[in-house]
Amino acid sequence: MFIDNLPYIIIMLLCLVLSWFFSAAEVAYEQLNKNRLRLLAEKGGRRAGLALKLSENEDQLATTILVGDTAADVTLTVLTAFVMIRVSGGGIGALWAALISGALLLLVGEVIPKHIAAARPERTALLAAPFLKGFSIALAPLSALLSVVKMLLDKVCKHEDEDRMSQEELLLLVDEAQQEGGIDEDEGDLLKNVIEFTDLRAEEILTHRVDLEGVEIESSKEEVARAFTETQYSRLLVYEESMDNIIGVVHQKDFYMNSGITEKSIREIMTQPLFIQPSIKISDLLKLLQTQKSHIAVVLDEYGGTQGIVTMEDILEELVGEIWDEHDEVVEDFKQDGDNAWICDCSAKLDDFSEFFGVELDAASVSLGGWVMEQLGKIAQEGDSFTYQDMTITVTETDHPRVNQIRVVRAATNTELPDSAEA
Repeated sequence: MFIDNLPYIIIMLLCLVLSWFFSAAEVAYEQLNKNRLRLLAEKGGRRAGLALKLSENEDQLATTILVGDTAADVTLTVLTAFVMIRVSGGGIGALWAALISGALLLLVGEVIPKHIAAARPERTALLAAPFLKGFSIALAPLSALLSVVKMLLDKVCKHEDEDRMSQEELLLLVDEAQQEGGIDEDEGDLLKNVIEFTDLRAEEILTHRVDLEGVEIESSKEEVARAFTETQYSRLLVYEESMDNIIGVVHQKDFYMNSGITEKSIREIMTQPLFIQPSIKISDLLKLLQTQKSHIAVVLDEYGGTQGIVTMEDILEELVGEIWDEHDEVVEDFKQDGDNAWICDCSAKLDDFSEFFGVELDAASVSLGGWVMEQLGKIAQEGDSFTYQDMTITVTETDHPRVNQIRVVRAATNTELPDSAEA
């Protein structure tokens, strides 16, 4: 009996091997690193070059694997039923055939090969490449027919949603990569900054008008020199009558010439400022600054007055984090002040405050100081306080009418400290 069924058993084993092969190839080509494969191909790897070509023709590869795997599985199931019926001599063989072929296909044809291929996708793809190429040639007519059917179906069943990954999904992927150890915290933060970069507007990162330093157009050379010395800035805004009428930017290297102060007037050496709307995306502003060969853009409010300025450094800091030089005074926005208490600089961004303390804030203000005045509903005075969720917030320093500093005390029951405080 065994000898009579030997040819069928050999074909069944061959089908099982093919099922293994196609399942492994499917996972390998889904998970392989194309950049690594491209590098191997550039170094002269013939199999790498073949595997790269196969991976780039996704439709043909998917059709070849689908047809080959389906044909192997169906043939194995039919032959198993045929052999079992012959051996048992009755209909019970069909039941045993279903159980045996199902178990074999699940374990040997799916679970094991896919697990192995997922662990070594590039190596599996390279080993499978020549065989897949042969199968793709043999199945070319059927692949062409299926491609036509697919094209007709695409016309009938149009995709309603674009197959694009949203910003939220990208950020989630970065978080997952950090948790799994694929990238470290600094790399993750940089990637998140890049992803969120295009959504930021100039008004969200500007230096507000009240914090600007400048010189009046009629200022003496001594006054301008003193301003450069006191501020340590390499550029100063030039205004006429008030900061709402900025007319130029004077550069330190143009003011000091040949180891002395230039003899030219401020009006002669200053450059024209770049004026922008507060709603401009900072990605567009970066391109504009590069085109205009400028480092400072003046943000105008709805009345044409000065709302603030955005510098090239401000934009770059949104990508790489805070940039300090030897003249910058390092300011810690949130400084611990005893158990469950912090001193907060109100020039900090409200988003940073929200992230640091892990609270949801729905406010129109961009800065922490603006939010504090929103909550108080008036011009803040030292000693004013209010409660928000589990935080008691007290104004500790003002510079009328601005809030400079607050003290935040969290309820003692809240034992979960902000991440930076724990560190």
